[in-house]
Amino acid sequence: MAKELVNGCIAIAESAVRAGCRFFAGYPITPQNHIPEYFSHRLPEVGGVFVQGESEVASINMVYGAAAGGTRAMTSSSGPGISLKAEGISYLAGTQIPAVIVNISRGGPGLGSIQPAQQDYLQATKALGHGGFKTIVFAPATLQEAVDLTYSAWDYAERDRNPVFILMDGCLGNMMETVKFPEMKEPDRNSTSKWNLYRAKDVKRSDRVLSPYFPDAILEMQNKSRNAMMKRWAENDVKVEEFMIDDAEFIAVAYGIAARSAKEAVICLRKEGYKIGLIRPITLNPFPSKSFNKLDYSKVKGFIDTELAIPAQMRIDIQAEVLGRAPIYEYCRSGGILFDDEAVYSNYKKIITEASGNGI
Repeated sequence: MAKELVNGCIAIAESAVRAGCRFFAGYPITPQNHIPEYFSHRLPEVGGVFVQGESEVASINMVYGAAAGGTRAMTSSSGPGISLKAEGISYLAGTQIPAVIVNISRGGPGLGSIQPAQQDYLQATKALGHGGFKTIVFAPATLQEAVDLTYSAWDYAERDRNPVFILMDGCLGNMMETVKFPEMKEPDRNSTSKWNLYRAKDVKRSDRVLSPYFPDAILEMQNKSRNAMMKRWAENDVKVEEFMIDDAEFIAVAYGIAARSAKEAVICLRKEGYKIGLIRPITLNPFPSKSFNKLDYSKVKGFIDTELAIPAQMRIDIQAEVLGRAPIYEYCRSGGILFDDEAVYSNYKKIITEASGNGI
């Protein structure tokens, strides 16, 4: 298929339609408004339903209802809206209902800024809702990657009967790039017949979809099952880009839009003789632990956490993998102030020079 020039929000929305998404409910918030706007006219064209809910709380519960019936359903928002959806997302996890949730993130905390930021990392990976559940969290760095990850998101969600989360900053959400969209999938409710409310023969199972309240022993059993599922994610579902890390003495760690400037800085510094590489998590959860554990720490002199977040949030996961075997430095911006390639390059060079004495 021919490539099309689109912005990031539309790339996600069209890819969702082609993946079989036929229900969307959401509420306006910058910088993700192109997603519901696009769905409002695109879904009726394919026999789907768009609803602008009266609130984020209403919207996530509409998604809960549609997804319980076996429909591929989705919602999107930005940081403050995701907070309001947290209870509904927790219910999706508690009743094992697959859905896709997208956060086109902005600055915070609080109402914060409508400008792009990466300050929702901890929300997405550690505290998306109550009860201790987790989801697979995808973090694309290009719009083609956003298309591909969105297209596959329901496959993961339905396999695990668990929500899947896509975290993409407002810069990627509103920039323009060319993408190649995948083929259109037709929705197949038969594939969810074991549990959806329309097809399920187990009435007790249907009751549990409507009310995620379980006797203690059953709830503990389900939590053990989820724990095993998350361990399988760590073994089988990690997505990561490793760039020039084999002989690296310094390794930048960045995701999303930040990783694009980080990679450019690595390329420039390599040309000057600096042994620097990049680890780019594509799944923020599960985090790419093996990429850190396989390194030769007799050679690695430091990591540079690069985020659009102050204080740095991904540092928690980096520290958990590095375990004090090398120092962790930071170059971060926040509040809607974006990286530029020259600033990332010069700050990396400064960190390397000060850490190693001569920089090479």
